[in-house]
Amino acid sequence: MPRLPHALPMYESEPGALAEHLGRLCREHRIEVTTAESCTGGGIAAAITEVAGSSAYFTTGYVTYADTAKTRLLGVKPALLDAHGAVSRDVVQAMVEGACRDSGAQLAVAVSGVAGPGGGSDAKPVGTVWLAWGNLSHQQVECFHFSGSRQAVREQAVHQALAGLILWIETMAE
Repeated sequence: MPRLPHALPMYESEPGALAEHLGRLCREHRIEVTTAESCTGGGIAAAITEVAGSSAYFTTGYVTYADTAKTRLLGVKPALLDAHGAVSRDVVQAMVEGACRDSGAQLAVAVSGVAGPGGGSDAKPVGTVWLAWGNLSHQQVECFHFSGSRQAVREQAVHQALAGLILWIETMAE
């Protein structure tokens, strides 16, 4: 099982360069990737599909902004959402599993967070974003605390999601 570093490094590359690199790795290793997104609203899928030929390794993405969509499309159990809230380790982990199960992809990234400007709490302030990468059997989950405007939080989440996919494939290939 690939194990990503506890704290993923923030790649200096622009999302477009990260998406290009991800595409090369997916083609090289014959990996299909999927996304399960909440706070990024499809931004990760949009970055991936900016790359010409991405249909060779990306066929399905899920934007599950509402809890009901997480349950209906990804099979996240309502009890899990009630117990932990959508912005949690357990939920993004379940989102990865559901996205892989439904799409048949070998690798998924899931994201749920509080992009702001409102909606934060003491326990989950604005900028709290949970990301998970993995497949049906193994997931790596990290919590990030991004800063800035709503757009800045979302952009940082997309950036880190792509970086984590790259690290997952590179670690798996070692």
